[in-house]
Amino acid sequence: MTHGPADRPADRPDDGLNDRPATPTLDRVAGPADLRRMSDSDLTLVADELRAEVVSAVSETGGHLGSSLGVVELAVALHAVFDTPRDKLVWDVGHQCYPHKVLTGRRDRIRTLRQEGGLSGFTKRSESAYDPFGAAHSSTSISAALGFAVARDMGQPTGDSIAVIGDGSISAGMAYEAMNNAGHEGRRMFVILNDNEMSIAPPVGAMSKYLSGLYASPMGDMQKMAEGFEAALPGPLREHARRARQLVTGLPGGQGTLFEQLGFSYIGPIDGHDMSQLLPVLRAARTRATGPVLIHVCTVKGKGYAPAETSADKYHGVGKFNVGTGAQAKSIPNAPSYTKVFGQALTQEAALDPSIVAVTAAMPSGTGVDIMGKRFASRVFDVGIAEQHAVTFAAAMAGSGLKPFAAIYSTFLQRGYDQIVHDVALQNLPVRFAIDRAGLVGADGPTHAGAFDIGYLAALPNMVVMAAGDEVELMHMVRTAAAYDDGPIAFRYPRGEGEGLAMPDRGAVLEIGKGRVVAEGSDVALLSFGAHLGECRKAAKLLREHRVGTTIVDARFAKPLDKPLIRQLMRHHKAVITVEQGAQGGFGAMVLHMAANEGLLGGSCQMRTMTLPDRFIDHAAPDAMYAEAGLTAVDIAATAMEAAGIKANRIGASV
Repeated sequence: MTHGPADRPADRPDDGLNDRPATPTLDRVAGPADLRRMSDSDLTLVADELRAEVVSAVSETGGHLGSSLGVVELAVALHAVFDTPRDKLVWDVGHQCYPHKVLTGRRDRIRTLRQEGGLSGFTKRSESAYDPFGAAHSSTSISAALGFAVARDMGQPTGDSIAVIGDGSISAGMAYEAMNNAGHEGRRMFVILNDNEMSIAPPVGAMSKYLSGLYASPMGDMQKMAEGFEAALPGPLREHARRARQLVTGLPGGQGTLFEQLGFSYIGPIDGHDMSQLLPVLRAARTRATGPVLIHVCTVKGKGYAPAETSADKYHGVGKFNVGTGAQAKSIPNAPSYTKVFGQALTQEAALDPSIVAVTAAMPSGTGVDIMGKRFASRVFDVGIAEQHAVTFAAAMAGSGLKPFAAIYSTFLQRGYDQIVHDVALQNLPVRFAIDRAGLVGADGPTHAGAFDIGYLAALPNMVVMAAGDEVELMHMVRTAAAYDDGPIAFRYPRGEGEGLAMPDRGAVLEIGKGRVVAEGSDVALLSFGAHLGECRKAAKLLREHRVGTTIVDARFAKPLDKPLIRQLMRHHKAVITVEQGAQGGFGAMVLHMAANEGLLGGSCQMRTMTLPDRFIDHAAPDAMYAEAGLTAVDIAATAMEAAGIKANRIGASV
């Protein structure tokens, strides 16, 4: 594939800083089979050129740069040693998979990464045979690798299974459940612990300290081979390796590592950027393993690109940038982000109420609680990638009289659902759930789309469920949640900017279960739940052009519903259209259920529910995703007119 000036994105200056790198050795790699025919010295060159290619590609697309740069050598070595795709290589989370994608026949599409119609930013089964297990949430890889190992042993046409998991991801309970099971099964499989001491935010907890201690051991720069692997080394090194391993894992007869206690042979730590260590260790492991093996590989997030190395959190997720300077291309925001509004409002409430605490699961900046942490560090708790623990931890704090805000993305909160049901709702404990990334999220695609929280929370007794129609409403909901002590309460809000409204000095306490009328009309009513309120305003403008009087209501609450307001809307309009940034079975279903039970559906008023469709929507710009979902202003207006029996030749010429 050749590239020229015409390939350069229109919004990027032709300054020469982002020219495509020369990659003569990488150009010889059409797939992993080519790597297996190369010398070790050529593989080192491939890694160097692959790093430059990833930097160049992500400068044009944006994406997860730091994590991908940290595994460049590891990706080359794994594909050179193992027989992929017959051997199943499972990348935990998958945000570090860009080098893997370049090496597995997708280089010609790598500059479509995270773009509409282009490559996913994560591993995806439908995209390539080299992605045997899709991912975007953490700590699933060891379970998946064990599943592949069982399938192999039961005669399925698969080879070895290799899980690559980070030190942040291994803090989650699911990883230990899988390791415990794998150790008990005793099946041949490989776990690569990619220890870069930096997940999305600095990892916390005892496991991170444990891994850091191993890495900082006196012999931490040498290969440590597990019992049974020392024989793979040349004679003069064999005894040195045995002694080095004993320094890390305990002297003979003593206590071994946690991994060994779980039934794994432990190798490491080794330098994940040194091909002269990686290749022989992986080859020895592949040759000698009979049971589960854990290889501890130490890497540097952002390795080889100075701006990423020195700013690991920032370069976890990066926009388009200038390769020479590292400066990211950023649009000028019209309004503060919802995440920032939440963080500031929470900090304001915390300043007035010392019982307010915040809990997050490895996402302090992503959720905005880092804003509170800068002022009240002792009242913000980052528990690592452990959503189940986060919810129950918050539940007990609520049970003691504190006011915990559990700030967790919608899709990540799914991982703690049993705890929400059993530990929070059943005990009616006043945990405040701040749910970021509600609705469709753009380039991260369906794995991170907050589609289901309305339905899965509104189904629970004792739960209050709110959604912010705009950033001012979000301020109101933060204060409302702080003031509410009668049970659990949740409020959802999207990624991205608000509507640009004038902000109050402080949010107001909302009356539980009461919506607000934004505009009044006599023909149709748009009953909006959440941040599609702005789109409903646009739809109302279109309807007015067709002389259709439109009422706009910000429902605020999916549970409890504002039943008197809904009754009034249905009695005085030809049609009521519910609109939400969530899946079927959410707010619209709650309204329909109420209307059916009260006999409101048999009259002259028609009802329609507008939700996300019953399918996963691939990554694209958020506006394009909502167009794909049929949730634009034009779609809303057309649905309202159809329900009301009003004909129009064309809708949306002005939008």
